[in-house]
Amino acid sequence: MPAGTPARPPLHSAPSPTDGPRRPTIHPGETRMAEPTRRTPPQTRGITLDADGLRLSALLALPQQLPPRAVVVAVHGGGMRAGYFDSRARPGHSLLTLGAELGYAVLAVDRPGYGASAAQLPQGQSLADQSATLRAALTDFARNQERGAGYFVVAHSNGGKLALALAAGHEPGTDLVGLDISGLGTHLAVEPHDLPGPDRPGTWRRHWGPLRLYPPEAFGQCRDVVAPVPALEAQEAARWPQIYQDIAARVRVPVRFTFAEQEQWWHQDEQALRALRAPLAAPHVVIDRQPDAGHNISLGWASRTYHLQALAFLEKCLLARETAAVTAPR
Repeated sequence: MPAGTPARPPLHSAPSPTDGPRRPTIHPGETRMAEPTRRTPPQTRGITLDADGLRLSALLALPQQLPPRAVVVAVHGGGMRAGYFDSRARPGHSLLTLGAELGYAVLAVDRPGYGASAAQLPQGQSLADQSATLRAALTDFARNQERGAGYFVVAHSNGGKLALALAAGHEPGTDLVGLDISGLGTHLAVEPHDLPGPDRPGTWRRHWGPLRLYPPEAFGQCRDVVAPVPALEAQEAARWPQIYQDIAARVRVPVRFTFAEQEQWWHQDEQALRALRAPLAAPHVVIDRQPDAGHNISLGWASRTYHLQALAFLEKCLLARETAAVTAPR
C-alpha cells in the first residue's frame, strides 16, 4: 500500500462501543422499509345464536380483515361439543384460529341438544329437525356478520350427518359452498347396540385409537368438550345407512370425506367406499385417508394437517365457483 494511504477498514469490522446501533443510510429519493408488525393471534369468543326461539351456543373466530373469504361452519360429532374444533393442546391445532389466520370466519356450533340448548332439548332432535334448527341459527348469524362467499361446513362423525342433511335442503348456487366431513361412512364396523347413546359412551378405543396419536394435554381438555349423546340422536344412529341413501341423492355441492388411519367405527374397503360415493348427486366427491390419526382427528397430532387440507378443499370449491362465473354464458 503506498505510503500515506489511510488503512482501509475491514469489510465486516465491528462498531466500537461508542458507535451506538447502526442505522441504515437513507439516500435522497429513497424510503425506509416499514418494520414488520407482529400479528395478534385471532381470538375465539363464545356467542349465542337464536334458532327460531332455541338458543344455540357457539364459538366464533374472525379474521383481522373483513369481510371474510367465507364462513367455515364447524359441526361436532356425537358426545362432543363445539370446543372439539378449538384444541389448545398445541399452537396451530385449533381450526378456529387457523381458519381466522387464513382469512375465514370460523363458527363452531353446539348442535341441538348440546351446550346452551341441552336444557330446552333434553332428548335432542331428529336429524331433520337439527337441520332446520341449524339453518335458522345461520340465518340469525347472517344478520350481524358478513359471510363472504358463503358457508363451508367442516363436520365430524355424527355432525357429518347434519352437514349432509343441511346440504340436501339447499338449492345449487346458493350460499353453501361445500362440505368436508371426517369420521363418517355408511357401512358400520360395529353392531348397532355398540353405538354411543345417553347411557352408553361407547368403547373409548374406537373413539380415540392408539393414545400416541394425541398430545397428552388433549385428554385433560376433553373435560370441557365431552357431553352425553341425546336420546333421539342415538335412536337414529342405527338407521343411518338407510337415511343416507335419501339424503345423499339431494346433496348437490362438492363433498370431501376423510377417514383416519385408525378409524374403527366404519368400514373403508372398496365396497364400502363405493356405497358412500354412489348415491351422491354432488358435482365433485373426494375420499381421503389421514395417516397418523384416530377417529377424533381434530384433537390429535394430525389436526393441523387435516384442517389445512379441509381449507385447501374450500379454496378449490371457491376457485371452481369463480371460474364457472367467468365462463358462464351471458
